[in-house]
Order: sequence, then C-alpha cells, then structure tokens
Amino acid sequence: MARLPSKWLVVISILFGTFTVILNNSMLNPILPHFMEIFDRDAVAVGWVLTIFMVSMGMTMPLTGYLGDRFGKKRVYISGLVLFMVGSISGALSSTLSMIIISRAIQGAAGGLMMPIAMALIFNAFPRNERGLAVGIYGIAAMVAPAIGPTVGGLVIEYFTWPFLFVFNLPFALTGVFFCIKYLKPTEKDPALKFDLIGFILVTTGVGGILLALGRGSTLELLLSPLNIAIIAGGIILLVIFVKYEFRQEQPLLNLSIFKIPTYSVSIVVTATASIGLFSGIFLLPLLIQDVYGLSEIQTGLLFLPAALMSGVFMSLGGKILDVKGPRYVVPVGLVILGSFTLMLGFNTLQTSYWFILIINILRSAGLGMCNMPATTAGMNAIPDAEVAQGSAMNNVFRQIFSSFGIVFFSIYFEVRRGILHTADGGLEMQQATLQALNEAFMVAGVFILLIVPVSFVLKGHQNERNQAK
Repeated sequence: MARLPSKWLVVISILFGTFTVILNNSMLNPILPHFMEIFDRDAVAVGWVLTIFMVSMGMTMPLTGYLGDRFGKKRVYISGLVLFMVGSISGALSSTLSMIIISRAIQGAAGGLMMPIAMALIFNAFPRNERGLAVGIYGIAAMVAPAIGPTVGGLVIEYFTWPFLFVFNLPFALTGVFFCIKYLKPTEKDPALKFDLIGFILVTTGVGGILLALGRGSTLELLLSPLNIAIIAGGIILLVIFVKYEFRQEQPLLNLSIFKIPTYSVSIVVTATASIGLFSGIFLLPLLIQDVYGLSEIQTGLLFLPAALMSGVFMSLGGKILDVKGPRYVVPVGLVILGSFTLMLGFNTLQTSYWFILIINILRSAGLGMCNMPATTAGMNAIPDAEVAQGSAMNNVFRQIFSSFGIVFFSIYFEVRRGILHTADGGLEMQQATLQALNEAFMVAGVFILLIVPVSFVLKGHQNERNQAK
C-alpha cells in the first residue's frame, strides 16, 4: 500500500465504504419472500425493508454539502460509515420486522451521508485531468456490487441464518473505517456556516414524499391512488417552494445556481437516463429469463455478473478517454451503445438463446459504463470545486428519483400490458404475452435513451476550456 500514490489510496479507502453500502442493499433484494415467511407478513409490509432505505437515503443526501463544509468531508464520510455499521449491528440483532425496517432506515441515512461525500473526496485528491479515470475506478463498486449482491445474499441465506445478511457488512465496513482514518486527508471546515433549517425541511420532505410514493407504487392502482397522488403532488409543491426559497438565501442549503451551468445540468439528464437504462435491465431481464424461458435464479445471476465486469472495464476506459479527449468523445458513444443494445432486447422470440441475451446484456453494459460515470465526472468538473459535495448530492438525489421512477414505470407497464395482451379477444398465451410486454418495455427504454444522445453533445470538458483560452 505504501508504494501507491496517496491519491489512489483515497480511492481504495472510499471503495470499501461504497461497496459495502451497495452490496448490502442488493443482497436483500431476493430475500424478501424469506422475510414474509419468517415474520408472517405480506409483501407490502416486507417491501418497506427496501423502500425505507431509499427514502432515508434520499432525505439525507441534501445535508451532505452543509455537513462536509461545516465539519469536514473526511469526518462526515467516516461518521456515515460508522452509522452504517450501527444499522448493520441493529439489523443483525433485530427480532421483529419493525426493528429490521428501523435498522434499514439507519443504513439509508448513512448511505445518504457517504455517497455524495465520496465523490467530493475523490475530486479533492485528483486534478481535473485525472478525475475521469479515478471516478471510473471508484464506479466499479457501484456496478459490481449490485451484480453479485443477489448471489451472495442467496448463498448467505442458504448456509447461514438471515441475521448474517447484516453481519456480512461488518468486515468490509471496519476495513473501510481503518483505511479512511489512515489515508483520507482532512478538508477545510467553516465553523461559521449557518444551517438552513427551513430549506432542509422543505427539500427532505419533498424528496422523501416523492420517493415514498414511488416506492409504494408497485401497481397502477397503488400509484394512482388518491393518497399516492397527493403525496407526489405535495412533494413537487414543496420542492418548488424550496427552489424559490433557496434563491433568496445568503447561505442556502443547496446552491441551485450551479444548474445554470449547461454541462452540469446535462450531466444530470444523462445520468438519470443511464439509471433508467440500468434499472430497466435489472427489473426486466429476470422476468425474461425466468418467466418466459423458465430458467433458474442462478442463470439469472450469471447474466448480470459478466455485464457488471464489462461495465466496470468500460467505466475506467471511458474515464480515461474523458480525461484525454473530453465528454463528447465518450458519453454520446456510450448512450448509443446502451440505447441500441437495449432496443435489440426488444426483438426476442421464444427461440432466442440464453447466450444471445447474455452477450447483448454485456454489450449494453459497456455502453452504460461509458456514459454514466464519465457524464457525472464532466458535470462535477464544470462546477467550482467548493460546490462538488452539493453538486454530487443533487446528482445522487435525481438518480435516486429516476431509478425509482424507472422501476415503477416498467413494472406497471409490464403488468398492465401483459394483462391486456393475455385477456383481449383472441388473446395471447401467457408466455407469449409476457414476452411481448417485455419486448415492448425494452423498446421504450432503448428509444428513450437514444433520444438523449443529441443532448449529450452539450457536455464540455476541461479540454474545451483550454482550447478557448488559446
């Protein structure tokens, strides 16, 4: 370790924390039916294990900019990692579903503190012309963890009891704390910084309400229920009030003026689109493999692992291209690859082979790696370094919202469209109806991604600034 440059030790330190948070969340996804049996509760009650994490994380993220500037980014990140360990220990010791949900809320708050600050710490350690590769390496954890999480979770629950799903986090988290204490450099603090309490209440309630409503909207009836519509409308109104309020503050919780920077705003659009592409695959492909082709959960898991590795490789490659050539040479290419191969998944037949789908998913993941983190890095590079923590927080909030929206949209589209195809006069067999509904969903996702390609050319990098200065 001592031979590595200190800036790369920062990336390694942060990798442990990020990997731990994302892995734990994805480990629990396939275990929810098991919780239904253990605690004798329905799917709605057990679903809160995932929903509360998402809501808690989204509500905490807007705080990170203030906390990082007020107390120092290193301290906030380590505090988040320790808080995540507290939630993990609490989850392992839980005896009721309610205690597990509370533990997950603690973990979500910890993740909300860590994820935006992680980006700010990396940017603090690297110059602008090296950040693409650094963020690409860091982003590997974000891709590999959700790919192996379900498999790891299945193995843990098969050979151990369910509390080990939470105990499993602790060695990674402890290692992360050790590395962070040793290798992260303290950042500047501003003890005089005032806390914008009203802004905090407005943004966290607004974001939390929208995420809560999307988390509850697993069916069209639930999504369009009067309560859900009221929650979404209330959340949007609060966010509109928040925006107007923040522009009048001398020390706002979030500096919204950075949205006036085109590259940053477009980076949000691209990463939100990439999130929809990512989660459409995570949701739709298991349905295709298991419900249409009747293959096993293990084969489903194997579908995602090489794709995650490919995404990680091209995330690093894309970051390197970003550093040398700029975002226009990598992000649009990534969107074209992601959109085209997502669209290609819309032409499956009952005779399509598993290996064909595997290859297509690997190729679309290469595109995901080239457009996701490079776009984020370009956006963060475009704003002042002092605003990176806030910019990262807002990027993550939008990503959370659009990821949730993507899952809700595709789940509802699939269920409604399959029902129509199956029950209409001369309706299709259920297997064929399922396949056609999934094909259409992939086509919708692919077309949407490709429509964003022209927008991505707005992105500029430090290379553009250098050329303009000549």
